[in-house]
Amino acid sequence: MSDVRAQPSDPGPATPDTADWTWVLTRPCPDCGFAPEDVRPDGVSEILIDAGRRWAAVLDRDDVQVRPAPGVWSPLEYACHVRDVCDVMRGRVEQILAGGGETAQFANWDQDATAQEKAYWRADPAEVRRELEVAFAAAAAAFARPTREQWSWPGLRSNGSPFTVETLGRYFVHDILHHLWDVRG
Repeated sequence: MSDVRAQPSDPGPATPDTADWTWVLTRPCPDCGFAPEDVRPDGVSEILIDAGRRWAAVLDRDDVQVRPAPGVWSPLEYACHVRDVCDVMRGRVEQILAGGGETAQFANWDQDATAQEKAYWRADPAEVRRELEVAFAAAAAAFARPTREQWSWPGLRSNGSPFTVETLGRYFVHDILHHLWDVRG
């Protein structure tokens, strides 16, 4: 039986995050405690599977649709974002691997525009939970594919930030875990 919750009115956009978070690849995050050196390439999939379970629990909360402050996403909106991050990062690692070692050029992704276009605040928590399960499983499978040699294959974000499969995995793990910290998950 599905949990039916009232559909909130449009709370307006969240405050855009304009930070360049690539610094988390070289030093620990003082907020969530993420340490890049603790993430082994062959451990990314396991971390994603565990994080997926933790996100499912977040979606069971009674206050999942409540924004903690003006301009700050609710846990539901963060969960929608995480679902989409899983899809974007899965696509990027697949793009790098398909390139056979040539530098993959990633398309720009505007997370704030996506949140507005998809009306994250109106999402059904039960549906998002199902979608997150699929997205985390697909992302974990994609990050389980690279061989030792492929972890160093390159990709380039639209703003010029360079990645390898290995650093993309670390960046992705930080994003997922940091947002769990954001929602106290």
